[in-house]
Amino acid sequence: MAQQAVSYESDIRPLFRQKDHDSMLKHIDLWSYDDVRKHQAAILGRLRNGTMPCDGAWPQEQVNLFQRWIGDGSAP
Repeated sequence: MAQQAVSYESDIRPLFRQKDHDSMLKHIDLWSYDDVRKHQAAILGRLRNGTMPCDGAWPQEQVNLFQRWIGDGSAP
């Protein structure tokens, strides 16, 4: 059975908390599909090495979901 495609609006955006959004806003608007898509490789790198968010790494399943979103073609 094929996995359902990952969507930015329903799957990825909710992973970014208000404090994540506010702390990154000078660089990237994490609540903007276009910004996140544009910077997806850099975001994934930081998620993988645990430096984003700054107060603690995401659980691996969330990092995997973000990576899958990229692999699926970064659907809105």
